Amino acid sequence: MRKIKYKKGRKLQPYNLEYTGIHKKTDSEMQLFVYDDLNLAECEDFNVSDLKQNIDHQKTNWLNIHGLNDLDFLKSISSYFEIDNFMLADILNTTRRTKIEEQHDCLFFNIKSLLPAENSDEIRVEQISFLIKEGILISFQEKRSDFFTHIRERIRTHSGIVRTKKADYLLYILLDAIMENFYVTIENEEDKIEGLIDLTKESANPIILERIEKHRDNFNFLKRSIIPLRDSLYEIKSIKDDDVFNVIEAENFTFFARLHQKSLELLEQIESDMGSLESASNFFFSAQTHKMNEIMKTLTIVSAIFIPLTFIVGVYGMNFDNMPELRFENGYYTVVGFMGLIVLGMIYYFKRRRWF
Repeated sequence: MRKIKYKKGRKLQPYNLEYTGIHKKTDSEMQLFVYDDLNLAECEDFNVSDLKQNIDHQKTNWLNIHGLNDLDFLKSISSYFEIDNFMLADILNTTRRTKIEEQHDCLFFNIKSLLPAENSDEIRVEQISFLIKEGILISFQEKRSDFFTHIRERIRTHSGIVRTKKADYLLYILLDAIMENFYVTIENEEDKIEGLIDLTKESANPIILERIEKHRDNFNFLKRSIIPLRDSLYEIKSIKDDDVFNVIEAENFTFFARLHQKSLELLEQIESDMGSLESASNFFFSAQTHKMNEIMKTLTIVSAIFIPLTFIVGVYGMNFDNMPELRFENGYYTVVGFMGLIVLGMIYYFKRRRWF
């Protein structure tokens, strides 16, 4: 799992741009949707020089960029839209935490999209950045993925109200789609936790404890990813009363309030699941302790039974000439029978006391 290093991340200078993600071989490409309530235009495989003739400032424009490896391409995009180099550095530096940045003419937002890895306890991480400027929403993804496939279909089929809204509403549904990935990831973790809880009742294999600690790390990672998202969504509320900044329409702030509420629900669910993990860990140690106590109890009972037998054998093993019992014709059978009675008596006593 690729972790978000808040303190140990590389400190890149804003004018020394470098992509820090793992998708180094992904080619950069663009996809543009230009739409309103009546019309839709979709463009792919075009150059930055073609943006001017394809973008319509009277409509909603969604420019989706896949792949952050081509710095020259991204610099040309940044130059065309006059994106600040600090923002471009945040787009390229995938170790940064989720943040929102407001300027007088644009709103910048980046977020971590998390999904469970197949056939593994790892979590896949991808940074996605958004920038709204002059009615244009630009999204930057590390690679082409299906996070927004259903949103593209809604735009194409005029489903819902997305075609009647502007770029700020589009930002809301894109963020909502990413937050759904958090629910998917948490649900996947919960299913695995249930399996681990069942395993702790059947086995005391130390690998179970390792997996419990792994999922604890996953939940801590989820928590570290959601907390700055919660703070960023809360910060959007302060923009509502800003007379200068008008990228988000007043009627759409309620949608972002819903996202903030979702982030709180996610954090509450994570806290609950971490409590379940703690219970599974405690149960594992309790089972280990109980098993060890059972073993020690068995060994103690066996030792207690053999103590008097050892004493008798020790007495009759002494090499004295004048030991009266040594000359008895049936002395051996008598002693062995007596020792058997001692064993049976002690077992009966232990059973009566319910010691085993």
